Amino acid sequence: MTRTAKPAEEKPEGASAEAGAKQSAAVLLRGLVRTARPRQWVKNVLVLAAPFAGQRIFEGAVLVDAAIAFVAFCLVSSAVYLVNDAIDVEADRAHPTKRNRPIAAGIVPVKVAYAVSLLLFLASLGVGAIANWQLLIVLGVYAAVQLAYCLGLKHQTVIDLCVVASGFLLRSIAGGVAAGIALSQWFLLVTAFGSLFMVSGKRYAEIILFEQTGAKIRSSLAKYSASYLRFVWATAAAIMITTYSLWAFEIRSDSANNSIWAVISIVPFVIAVLRYAVDVDGGHAGEPEDIALKDRVLQVLGFSWIATLALSVYL
Repeated sequence: MTRTAKPAEEKPEGASAEAGAKQSAAVLLRGLVRTARPRQWVKNVLVLAAPFAGQRIFEGAVLVDAAIAFVAFCLVSSAVYLVNDAIDVEADRAHPTKRNRPIAAGIVPVKVAYAVSLLLFLASLGVGAIANWQLLIVLGVYAAVQLAYCLGLKHQTVIDLCVVASGFLLRSIAGGVAAGIALSQWFLLVTAFGSLFMVSGKRYAEIILFEQTGAKIRSSLAKYSASYLRFVWATAAAIMITTYSLWAFEIRSDSANNSIWAVISIVPFVIAVLRYAVDVDGGHAGEPEDIALKDRVLQVLGFSWIATLALSVYL
């Protein structure tokens, strides 16, 4: 006798539709997460800079306020990324690599991106309000400046460099504002020109890479020359080193025991800047965090700088 094969059980149409809906929702969620760029959240660690420099990094309440500022900046920065990709959707679709971004690829609808961006911005304000109203001002300024960048400032020569650099500066300010720490003029100057140094260095590296390989670069870079960007990052580095040195001598004079560690911290700081400048000059300066994670010598210098600075302010 031959056995007759049982007919395959047909899934109910409702179950298939439900499974498809769940799959679409999962794809949409993954697309939103990719567009939010959680990898970039590492930049928000800068909120710890002010508590560290203000000798209050080990206070529990200060760390809580810094954590609040960190979360708030993660939310608001992701909101800006969503808006940026939604605005640039047509240009991204014509780009060989950016066309794979979730919004450009059609995975995340533009209207959904705007809606989620608004929710993230409101959530950032809600989190920031836990600390104080001053943090809300910093978050508002950051969002306004970055949105202006997305809407047109990215095409304005020099202004675009300053706007991107301001993002790093505002993160540093946020940590101090959230914890109620007064920010010294030297802290602000070092942070401001350090941010400009990294941003102009990254742009310079992109120009060099374009000249060497013909790789695609952002349209705003077409207005710059390699020599001009070299001038900007070299000037920013010089001012950063000068202001940090003045700050270090002020820390020593203000310390109770006239500690020499603040002055010693200048050595690893300057060497680290020069080491980073090697990558910039060679056209290898991508994201600052990528360089820091790959260069072991730079990591040792960074640790030595933090250790000597910590000894000067906490010893």
